[in-house]
Parts: sequence; C-alpha cells; structure tokens
Amino acid sequence: MMRAENATSTVDGNAAAGMLWDVFGTDVTALVGVCGGCGAAAPFAETVVELDEAAAIIRCRSCTHTLFTVLRDERGVRLILGVLHEIVRE
Repeated sequence: MMRAENATSTVDGNAAAGMLWDVFGTDVTALVGVCGGCGAAAPFAETVVELDEAAAIIRCRSCTHTLFTVLRDERGVRLILGVLHEIVRE
C-alpha cells in the first residue's frame, strides 16, 4: 500500500481515470463526490490525487481528507472508502 509521503506525483482526478475505470467499468471522472469531512461537492476530475504505479489516494480539494484509495496489486484492483459521503450523478 502506498503511503502519502511515497507518492510519485500529485495530480488531478483525471490522472486516476484508468484506475477508476478498472474499479467501476466506466469513466467516473464527471461524477460528483460529496466529502464527508467538509461537505464540498465536486467532480472526481477536480480531486487531488497522490499517485504511483500501484495506488491512487483520492483527496478532497477543499479539506484534503481522503475520499477513497484505489489499490492495484496481485489480487486485482480494490477500492477502499475514506470519507466519501455520496456520489451524485447530475
């Protein structure tokens, strides 16, 4: 599992589109997530992502709480929920 201090880059949510596709089977970057920490609502494309070859930590742009983490390992791709309150399809 990636630790935040080991992230190779910090990018926006579009950079995690491939890993998110592996979890959801579709492009979810336009879906709106609501942070359970601060209540901010924004498309996943606008999140802050700490990324390396095995993991993506998806953080709220407003308060930096971890919304969810996507992990890729020998067992496949897994989604670990953080403070993501809801996903809204507009």
